[in-house]
Order: sequence, then C-alpha cells, then structure tokens
Amino acid sequence: MKIRPEDALEYHSSVPAGKVSVVPTKPCRTQRDLSLAYTPGVAVPCKEIEREPGLAYKYTAKGNLVGVVSNGTAVLGLGNIGALAGKPVMEGKGVLFKRFADIDVFDIELDTQNPDEVIRTCQILEPTFGGINLEDIKAPECFYIEEELKRTMQIPVFHDDQHGTAIISGAGLINALEIVGKDIGEVKVVFCGAGAAAISCASHHVSLGVRRENIIMCDVQGVIYEGRTEGMNPYMERFAAKTNARTLAEALVGADVLFGLSAGGAVTPEMVRGMAPDPIIFALANPDPEIPYDVAKAARPDAIVATGRSDFPNQINNVLGFPFIFRGALDVRATTINDQMKLAATRALAALAKEDVPDSVLRAYGLERLTFGREYIIPTPFDPRVLIWEASAVAQAAIDTGVAQAPVNIRQYREELEKRLGKAHYMMRAMIHKAKRAPKRVVFTEGEESKILRACQILIDESIAQPILLGNEENIRAKVAELHLHLEGAQVIDPPSFPRLAEYTEEFYHIRQRKGVTRTEAEQLILNATTFGSMMVRLGDADSVIGGLTTHYPDTIRPALQVIPVRPELRIVAGVYVLITPRGDIYFLADATVNIEPGSEELAEIAIMAAEKARRFNQEPRVAMLSFSNFGSTRHPLSDKVRRAVELVRQRAPGLMIDGEMQADTAVVPQILDETYPFSALKGGANVLIFPTLEAGNIAYKLLQRIGGCELIGPLLTGLSKPVHVLQRGSEVNDIVHVAAVAVVDAQEIGRPYRTLSGAAASLKPA
Repeated sequence: MKIRPEDALEYHSSVPAGKVSVVPTKPCRTQRDLSLAYTPGVAVPCKEIEREPGLAYKYTAKGNLVGVVSNGTAVLGLGNIGALAGKPVMEGKGVLFKRFADIDVFDIELDTQNPDEVIRTCQILEPTFGGINLEDIKAPECFYIEEELKRTMQIPVFHDDQHGTAIISGAGLINALEIVGKDIGEVKVVFCGAGAAAISCASHHVSLGVRRENIIMCDVQGVIYEGRTEGMNPYMERFAAKTNARTLAEALVGADVLFGLSAGGAVTPEMVRGMAPDPIIFALANPDPEIPYDVAKAARPDAIVATGRSDFPNQINNVLGFPFIFRGALDVRATTINDQMKLAATRALAALAKEDVPDSVLRAYGLERLTFGREYIIPTPFDPRVLIWEASAVAQAAIDTGVAQAPVNIRQYREELEKRLGKAHYMMRAMIHKAKRAPKRVVFTEGEESKILRACQILIDESIAQPILLGNEENIRAKVAELHLHLEGAQVIDPPSFPRLAEYTEEFYHIRQRKGVTRTEAEQLILNATTFGSMMVRLGDADSVIGGLTTHYPDTIRPALQVIPVRPELRIVAGVYVLITPRGDIYFLADATVNIEPGSEELAEIAIMAAEKARRFNQEPRVAMLSFSNFGSTRHPLSDKVRRAVELVRQRAPGLMIDGEMQADTAVVPQILDETYPFSALKGGANVLIFPTLEAGNIAYKLLQRIGGCELIGPLLTGLSKPVHVLQRGSEVNDIVHVAAVAVVDAQEIGRPYRTLSGAAASLKPA
C-alpha cells in the first residue's frame, strides 16, 4: 500500500487534530445529570471506593482503561525520536486497542530517558489504569522497566515490543513445524537481531519447547557466542551460544528456522539456500523484511515464509496480540500478564488457524478459500474470532494461575465477547476486498475535482478499481501535479475530443429520438459528463459510472436513466442508503432519493431491490414496510398501500423475511414485536426499512445522519441493468472510495465481458 506524506499529514491534522478524544459515557444534559456526575453526587462513589478500593472497577472507567506509556527511545523504525515525536504512534496504539478490543486508552509520553523515572511515573499512575502497555522503549532499559513494574504493581504490565511479536510468531512457529513435520525440541533456530523483540521471542519459544542450546542469536557484530564481550548486555548473555560460527551466514548453515528481527536486506538468498530442508523463515523487519517474501520463496521453494507485511501470506502482526491479551486480562482483573497467559494466547492463535475459516472472513479478504497450510499458518488480523478465542484463553490462564481477582464463567464470557463484535467495522473492508478480487473500470464524471482525484489515488494504490476520469486533460494533469498524486493507472477522457464521439452521439440519438430529442440536441447532450459516462457503460467501454459530487441529485440521475435501461424484470429504479449507527448497527433505507409517491407495485420492487443490496453487503435482510399504522391499527389508503405491497413481495420473493405495515419503532425494537405483535413474521428487528414515500425516507435519513450521528454510505442506485451511483454533494474522499468499491462489486455481479478502450484514452503518466 502506498501512503504519501501528504496523506498522512492530512489524516492526522484534519479537525479535530490527532486520532483520539474523550467522550462522556453518561448523560450530562440537565442540572440533575451534572449533580450526579460531579458535586454533590460524585461524593457517594468516592466514599464507597475509599471503603473498598476494588469498587473502583465498578464505579469508574479503570477496568477498561489502559495507559500506553513511552519515552520515544525506540519508535517503530524511527529510533530515538523522543517522547513528543512518538505521540502519533501512541495515539495510533490507542486506536488499535479501541478498534479491535473496545479498550479505552490514555497515551502517556514521558520526556525522560531515565528508566527509574519511567518506573516511578507508572507506579504513581496505578490508581488511574487497569493496565500499562509499555511501548517503544529501547533495550536493554525496557527489560529492567518491565521487570520492576511487574514486581511492584498489581495491574497488568506488558511491553508489546518484546512480547507481542513473540506471542504471534510463536503461534506461527507451532503450526509451521507441524506442517513440515519437525519436532520443536530438535530444530535449530537462528535469530537475526538481538534487541528486545528477538530476546523476548527466544525466551518465549524456549517456553514453547525450543531447546536453548539449539538457538544462535546474531546482532550487527555477528554471532553472540560464549566469551564474547563486545556489545553485550546481561539479557543477550542468556543466549550466548557454544558455537564456532561467527557470522549470520555461518550460523544459518543447516538451520531449520530463521527469525529476522533486525533490518531490511540483512539476509541474502545464498544464506537461506544453506538452510535445512523445508526451512521456516520469519522475516519480520518492517516495512522491508530481512529478505523479501518472493525472493525467499524463489531461493527456497520448499520454505514456509512469514513477514510483517499484509500483501503476502502469513502476516505476523502484533495487532493479533496486545488488544486481546489486555481484553482477557482486564475482564478478570488480572494482577499481571504472566508467562502462562502469553502461552495461552499463542496456543489459541495456533489452534484458531486450523479451524474452518468462515465465509465472512473470506469475503473480508476477497478470497475463495483459505485453509491451514504453508500459506496460512496464522489467523488474519481482521478475523473477528480472534477476540473470542484469544481473550478467553488469556482469561482462563489468569484464572488457572490464580492472578484473576474477578474470575468469570468462560462459556458466558465467550458469549459476552461475541456481543462486542460490531459488523459495521468489517462491512466496508469486506466490500473493498471483494472489489479487489476483480477491479473494474469506473468512470468519474467530475474528473477535475480534487476529491475525486485523491480518491482515485486510493483506488489505484489498493487495486480497488481502474479509474476513468472525464474532463479536460490539461486541467487534470495540472491538478494531479498540484496535489502531488501519481495516477499512472488512471485514464483521462475529454468528451469533445473523444475519437468515437460520433458513434456515441448516434447511439444516444437512436435511443432518445422518440423521446423528443433531435439530432442537434443529441450532439449537445452527449457532452454532458453524466450522459457521456453512462454511454461508456452502455457501450461496454466502462463498467460503472459515478457522479454527483458537485451537482444536484436529479441532474446526475436523470441523464443516467435516459441511457442505462432498467433491468428487464423490474419497472423502476430506487435509491438505497446504508446507515451505520454509533453502536455499529447496520440498516438499509429505501427509497429516499428517486420515487416520490410509489404505489404498492413500486414499493414491492423497492423492497426486493433493497433486500438484494443488503445481501450484497453480506447482511441477511429482514424487511419492514413502514407506515403510521401497525398491522391495520389505522385503516387509510396510505397504510392499505403498504399492506398490499407486503402481499406482493411475499408472492414474488417467498423466502424473504418481510412484514408490515408497521411503525418505525415497532420495526427496530424487537421487544415491541415480540410482546405486542408475536404473530409477526419479522424476527429480531428489521435491518431493511422501506419508506412509504420519498418525503418520509428523505427526512428520516437526514435526521439520523445529523442528529443521530449515523454514518451513511450512498445513495446507491439499484434497479438499472448496469451500475450507476450518485455521490452526495460534498462527499469526502473515503465516501467516494466506498461508493466506488460498491460500484465495482455491482459490476462484478453483472459479469459482462471486459472490453478495452480502443485508443480513446490518454494515460496519466508523468509528462
């Protein structure tokens, strides 16, 4: 993935600055709320905690709050950049904690390189946090700091740079050895690197069964051997080997396993060629591995290779560890994260990789199949099951070893963990991965707009789509240069100078001549960007068209409807919004954009199309036909219309879960249906909401967006024979990327043969 400096700076500086904020979790609107939140009400829990300190976990956020503590002495691949410069990384760590395990974080950057000052600061912060995650502190000080804090504090302390890689790679090692049929107690293991991660990995792997005498560790000065004095510290001494090898190349001769925890390019093809049969190579330096994945496989086709990169199989990513380890430790109020808990995390990950991979995970990565083997030895970072498997294993180990202050029933705990998994986070990523499986050509009618160009950069970098930009080539080139973009994979077409303009004009005239369009008018109308883009799709020169960033919705949709025919089994088109609530619930709203006053027949078609769109997003539709009436409570032509639509849908799509007419709260609150209308066919609450008029739908989605704080994707046009999507005016770059991904997936479903532009486009290569 290509990340430009400008993109990173814009991401971090957009309002509000940074990546984290504090959000109140209790109401604070009235005077009574204020009196409860602060004085005088706050005195009551204070007295309770004074009486019984453990109640802090009940009355405060302590039990779900982790301090990410760093002094900036070993930041990522940047080195000793200092506490302040390392703050973006620590904020990012907080984002990962929240995103993957719903754990809140305060990042604490300490302006000191004195390890005792770091220790004392963490000690006096113990009342604040449920756990401490040490981050980016250089070796050997990091060992001393963690050891002292674990000895003196009664909350979990975990240095992720040491243990994260050890835990994840340990799971990969267990599985890789099983695949190649080697005994963990017999294999020869070589470490390229002798920093915090390497030493911790070696220690953890000894706990897994690797014999210490079978480990050789190397740093920039060569092999760490018995008797060496230069560049040594007590932690490295633990792995001083009895060996005559003095270089990494010599150490690797006959080795079964290589762990690279150093720098890119440290290992050559010649080195790995000297390893034992079926070698296991973990080249974990980031962003450039010690030896690139494809180079290692070319040199040793029999190797199992893992890296820290997401663009190759077997990614060893620390995000598979720390969020879930802390989740399990916090939930049982563990006083520490001990070796048994780390081993439990490793074994849980190793076991999960052998389980059948659910379709939802395959869809998230755009894969047809993913099975345990040489290219799948570790679960993927976005596998939602990791939370359940790993956190529960860690919690169980804490209970078994007596460090859990609040033991739980593990079966019930696993059920609680499942409730934390929100679908919204994975939905668009699943759609993007599905699009990447077979990128399609997407025409952007507003090709000169900055947001469109920036979105196209992402589409190209992530191989989501093949953009086609409509507009003046000179203007687009100038804007691309101004934005420092590199759109070599895009095409630009200026409609007035398009070589096949006459052919397009003739085709447009042919389909509109009995709609009141003269040939002269056809020559003018074809130059409308939406009309032209739609003609490209109609004639097979593109797969989808997107517009509307700077125009009113009707001005975008009308030309498309004039060119792209409705699907033969339908009579109308409709607009669907995907709505994601702050809680992560997903709803599909239709129709809020096209049909002003649909009748029963039209409502039935809208419902079927919206359900189809929900399935395309991997959601099983539960459809509610909305009205002001509940199942005949008010007889009126408007509610009768909705009731008739339900009957039509049941005739045409008998397998679809649908009911109505019903009020909106009845549709989305399962208790109302269960208690008041138990006869309803709708179970579990609706996720597809069909509005009786455009007026009702439009008002609802705008209120939900502006007042309810919901995220919107769309509107997504459905019902046309080829994909056309309309952006909201002023859409952000990510919104455009998401709509483009949906357009690509829609085009994939149509499955029409791919056609190329016959010399009609200018490639956007640097002039």
